[in-house]
Amino acid sequence: MVLLKDKPEYVDLDVDFKPLPKHGHLSEKTPEFVAAEPAIAAAYDQLWALPDFVALRQAAGDADAPMPPGGPDRYREVTTELLQFPARDGHMIELKIYKSPNVFQGATLVYRMHGGGHVVGGHEIDGAENIYAATNPNIVVASVAYRLAPEFPFPTPGNDCYDGLLWCKKNAKTLGINPEKIIVAGSSAGANLAAALAIMARDDGITGIIAQVLHFPSLCHPKFFPREKYEFGSYIQNAFNCVLDILRNEAFLDAYNPNANPDHRHSPLLAASHANLPPALIQCAGVDIYRDDAFAYAEALEAEGVEVEIYGYKGVPHCFPAVIMTHPSTPVFYERYNAFLKKYATSSGKGK
Repeated sequence: MVLLKDKPEYVDLDVDFKPLPKHGHLSEKTPEFVAAEPAIAAAYDQLWALPDFVALRQAAGDADAPMPPGGPDRYREVTTELLQFPARDGHMIELKIYKSPNVFQGATLVYRMHGGGHVVGGHEIDGAENIYAATNPNIVVASVAYRLAPEFPFPTPGNDCYDGLLWCKKNAKTLGINPEKIIVAGSSAGANLAAALAIMARDDGITGIIAQVLHFPSLCHPKFFPREKYEFGSYIQNAFNCVLDILRNEAFLDAYNPNANPDHRHSPLLAASHANLPPALIQCAGVDIYRDDAFAYAEALEAEGVEVEIYGYKGVPHCFPAVIMTHPSTPVFYERYNAFLKKYATSSGKGK
């Protein structure tokens, strides 16, 4: 089985902990989650019983993501194609392009980084979000299959995403996008990469990122989390939740960044400045170790004048729209996502 620690290294679970005043109440599980929890736990336990991350990756696969009830018909409303671009070392990286058959020219690019702890996953781990976005004719989605740890640890995954962003801007005509209208987006580890990419683009003078979507984001290595400044209770409250527990998370962290030092490229919360970053949509789950990362980052952005929409969903686990598609909060999650995209996505031309 995938080797896990006997106890967490980066969080002390033995402290005299009580739910903290701001967000602790969000860990009270909903009845729908309680009912689904045994089946979810069994499925994840089966994956983590595999011998290593390569086996886990192969078992998870990258099959087309199912749509929640009432969601779009991905095979009628969206087309897909695969492209490749060269990373800085010449390695060819895959992009999966999602768009409406009626997409407008000069559409806004939603540049998507997938989740999976920087270790597993592919385009379709967040495929439902890609489909929802691509039904908007003002949007083209490009999902980047960055290289994965532990074979390719930090900073390679982030560098691949950065290189893909530059390639998309350079090849805007081929993609049918406006290179100055880009929304970076991701869930979980993908949100970590999206937030880091927004900071790097700002610092390097890369123009065009107009918004960021951060779902269930991991935004600071817990070893370096500024506990004196922000509430840090979710790692303890939700330490052993069935979707992503604290020991499995540390296995991801150590595979991705085995000798971690403070660095905003893996911990965007640690950036020296969060000023002049694009407006953000942040959606998080109450029964998630990353919950307080999300609220801390919203505070950091707002403190420096960045517009933020943040929503915390009570009583549900990490990435719940993909895990409990029938949960009453799932359509609300997608409605807010679509509304945010609609607010920022426009095109410069008429439909084909």
